[in-house]
Amino acid sequence: MDKQWQSRIIDQYKHRPNDNRSPWQVDRSRIIHAAAFRRLQAKTQIMGIGLNDFYRTRLTHSLEVSQIGTGILRHLKAQHSDFTHFPSSGLLETLCLAHDIGHPPFGHGGEIALNYMMRNHGGFEGNAQTLRIVAKLEPYSNGHGMNLTRRTLLGFIKYPAFIDTLWHTIPDSTMPRAFIKADDWRPAKGVYNDDSAIFNWIVEPLSENDKALLGNHATSDKYRAKTTYKSLDSAIMEHADDIAYAVHDLEDAIATHVLTLDDWQTHALPQLKTLNFEWLNNMLDSLTKRLFSKHDYERKDAIGELVNTFIIHIHLDIQNDDFECPILKYTAKLDVQYDSVLQILKHFVFQRLIRDPEMQQIEFKGQNLLIELFTAFASDPLRLLPETTQAQYIEAEKQNQGMRIICDYLSGMSDEYAYKTYQRLFSPIQ
Repeated sequence: MDKQWQSRIIDQYKHRPNDNRSPWQVDRSRIIHAAAFRRLQAKTQIMGIGLNDFYRTRLTHSLEVSQIGTGILRHLKAQHSDFTHFPSSGLLETLCLAHDIGHPPFGHGGEIALNYMMRNHGGFEGNAQTLRIVAKLEPYSNGHGMNLTRRTLLGFIKYPAFIDTLWHTIPDSTMPRAFIKADDWRPAKGVYNDDSAIFNWIVEPLSENDKALLGNHATSDKYRAKTTYKSLDSAIMEHADDIAYAVHDLEDAIATHVLTLDDWQTHALPQLKTLNFEWLNNMLDSLTKRLFSKHDYERKDAIGELVNTFIIHIHLDIQNDDFECPILKYTAKLDVQYDSVLQILKHFVFQRLIRDPEMQQIEFKGQNLLIELFTAFASDPLRLLPETTQAQYIEAEKQNQGMRIICDYLSGMSDEYAYKTYQRLFSPIQ
């Protein structure tokens, strides 16, 4: 089984004398040197690129997710020294570094725009696009992306079912578009049906029982269903992502005075106080004081304490005893009380920062810009697409997948490049 998880979809001979890297370290190297990874430096995390040089981009966010993820892994290995199925640090770093490379320009506004434009062609979703980039698009091989190991690819699949199945009801789009309602067009989280061959190769070593169980999902709202399970590696990466989002993005918002002490005392503090458990009761006053201190080092100390607290309260648990494969049977979980704290922090950042009307207006602008770009390129792709992308479009159209190529092209843009392309196409003055 270990050999199967280390295998790659194609054999490639690379002249690398005395290369003593493990397969997982090779995967990490390929991510770090990929163009899709470098583009994260110019993609929005929460706040728009260029408004301030302090806060995080998707690249700096991903570096922090990697640091937190390896911290979780060290903690779990120390707590469960007899467990032999943990990922290596190289494998986990690969997942954390690249977990966001499929996200389009303009954050979730861009994701909603592309999902709307792909509504009749399999949808769009950032995690699905990540798998597509690493396993198909990045030009390290001819048609197999970075040609990463099977276990690494499994770790990228946070939602192991096809979007065509999960997006059970597509909203009505027969009326001429004015402006779409964002919540209606949030993507179902899964894998593209266009990439079914990749997905089937990844899960090939699993038993039929595990394949069926892994695809379990349940309805989450009137449009979408949500998957139930993921691999151990993916679960660790997701915890690291959640901690970075809740804690480090909170730091950005406080440091730039977007979130104030009054916001904290009005919206977060009352919810935290209702949890009423010893660790939180003992440190809440100190946490508040340090987060909103005029001294940066005090805020940094509070942020570091929060990150460490969440890391050391993650434990190994059984996901479902019916799984036969150990990296599916076991998962990582955050202790319930500390998970409640994390969820409150995430909700606070979401409601007071992301859902702030001014921030939503910026996201709305990017959303509509991408819709207009997609409409333009789809109207005459063999005229407007770059030459290499035109060739891909012609080939994909043989399987009626041409729209996916346009989507790939637009989703790979940085925020700034999307703006410049829009100006080139629509502005009368250059």
